[in-house]
Amino acid sequence: MKVSRLTIALVILFTVIFPAAAQTISEEKKSEFYYVNIPIEKIYPYRKGYVISYRKGLYGMAQVYLPLEWFTHAAGKGDIVYIKAGRQWPSLTIYYKNKEFSHVRLNVRKEITHESWGNIDQGINIDDRFENVEDIKLEY
Repeated sequence: MKVSRLTIALVILFTVIFPAAAQTISEEKKSEFYYVNIPIEKIYPYRKGYVISYRKGLYGMAQVYLPLEWFTHAAGKGDIVYIKAGRQWPSLTIYYKNKEFSHVRLNVRKEITHESWGNIDQGINIDDRFENVEDIKLEY
């Protein structure tokens, strides 16, 4: 049985190129960013920011407090995206860079009449919950 020079050349070529390509792919830098997306049960606008209620576990609820300052300038820690009517439910997306909080995105319905929006009763003062907020600590 004769083996052609072309066959030998192809075998050598594949044994050299494929391991080098595999090594190059594995050496690619992985992203330093990751995110957590949480469905919102209720979003409560407040004079100092937003109170976000979300489910923790099967039966519990938790809140995060997002200061209004996070959403007031272009390079802030937060932005709001208004989602269209349809099947998409409002959510809170928290981005981390190198395992530390980076920024947050609120994906909410523009219509304040949507069931995901709520109101905080007048006379309730939660101003202190929005002071010195630097990151978001989720409860699970």
